[in-house]
Amino acid sequence: MPQLAGGAHHPLSIGEVSQRSGVAPSALHFYERNGLISSTRNTGNQRRYRRDVLRRVAFVRVSQRVGIPLKDIRAALDSLPEGRTPTRRDWARLSRLWRSELDERIAALEHLRNDLDGCIGCGCLSLKTCRLQNPDDQLGGSGTGPRRWEPAALPAAAPAAAATTALPAAGTADRA
Repeated sequence: MPQLAGGAHHPLSIGEVSQRSGVAPSALHFYERNGLISSTRNTGNQRRYRRDVLRRVAFVRVSQRVGIPLKDIRAALDSLPEGRTPTRRDWARLSRLWRSELDERIAALEHLRNDLDGCIGCGCLSLKTCRLQNPDDQLGGSGTGPRRWEPAALPAAAPAAAATTALPAAGTADRA
């Protein structure tokens, strides 16, 4: 790792953090206002950041990219130690916090990719397959909206499997 002018503990300016992280200064201000990162002020009242802010910014960006709400990101970052750079163990602990939520999102996205062209249980009965998979809008009895896609309509343990097992498969509805 190259040595910075002033040593390894040289605080970074907002321009340096922006350049190294690929995040605009306005986004860094936003992150700071929302408690995701922090800075100190030098004698000229300019922001200065510890080097570990680069890892925190990267964590925020990746977390946002996968849809983690800012309040959850802030809570995770608040659990990190103050005054030292987070370790690999710290980051592993944070990733475990969201593993099941991310697994659920992955399953829902796979379900969307694989099955969106079929019946979603909206009650329209306009598609030929809906008459087979949702005859007489049987799913309407369990609530409004896309019953095969609403998170409340899917069992928590197996969101992707629920949509395919809720009703008989296409072509078998006439035997029910």
